[in-house]
Amino acid sequence: KGKLKLYKALGTFEDKTVADMKNGGVGASSFSTVSDFHVLGLGDAGLHTVRAFEPGEAWKSFNRQYKNMMALEKKDLVKFVKNEGELIAANSEGRIAAILTAEGSDFLEGKPERVAEVAQKGLQSITIMHYRTNEIGDIMTQSPVHGGLTEIGKSVIRAMNEHHVLVDLAHASEATAFGVLKASIVPVMCSHTHILGKSVPQIPRFISLDLAKAITGEGGIIGAWPAGIGIEDLSGYIDRIFELIEAVGIDHVAMGTDMDANYKPVFERYTKMPLLIAGLRQRGMGDEDMVKFVRGNFLRVWGTA
Repeated sequence: KGKLKLYKALGTFEDKTVADMKNGGVGASSFSTVSDFHVLGLGDAGLHTVRAFEPGEAWKSFNRQYKNMMALEKKDLVKFVKNEGELIAANSEGRIAAILTAEGSDFLEGKPERVAEVAQKGLQSITIMHYRTNEIGDIMTQSPVHGGLTEIGKSVIRAMNEHHVLVDLAHASEATAFGVLKASIVPVMCSHTHILGKSVPQIPRFISLDLAKAITGEGGIIGAWPAGIGIEDLSGYIDRIFELIEAVGIDHVAMGTDMDANYKPVFERYTKMPLLIAGLRQRGMGDEDMVKFVRGNFLRVWGTA
């Protein structure tokens, strides 16, 4: 309840964000509900759960957030889309295309059959883990409880495949992620992370090279994350992008801004998009690869979900 009061006091920021997108030449982005924010607190080690959900609380929260998302379309701020064709149509009308996603699968409450219901609402992707270990598996920022993907988790992944909801592995433990790769029959993504290495801080939010190659080896993508962890500016983010490309190939790297929720972001506003494009060009990225990075790779994986 305290967090709800805080969010209410802070007000909404969607009008400003959408204006920034238009000014930065950004035509589409994911708009995400956050499944566990009611039960999170901030400690010395970062975000973590401070209490359990009350019965039905996570599901009620999802539906409340979903209603708020749909209000953005009623205000004509965005147009929610379900595929590439609808995205192109929205852009041709001069509208920002919004892809509805969820960070954390807590709202499923361990019920795989609920995937069909949220898919019917238009949900396009679920980050199966966030900052709370749930019925599906373990998170990467806490000690494991399940030891990987659970049997319920396997059923959820099958349901997501069946209903064309893209699986996102960001925040999942490596054991959970490898379990998902074994269970999923279509490519998945890890929407915002980086690969651990000698020049990269050894933090739990980054993934191993083995996992990155396993994701991309099945046709998936890694989202380049502009968090200020070991980098201080946009140039550092560009370094990270090229590091990912060198590790897994240009066909498997996309943008993963984590906008409006990132840690010390070096890509703070969508108005920086032209600067990012210019920086990538200066480092030698050509038009074909640029399209893959900012648009094409995600569209391919989204289309195969």
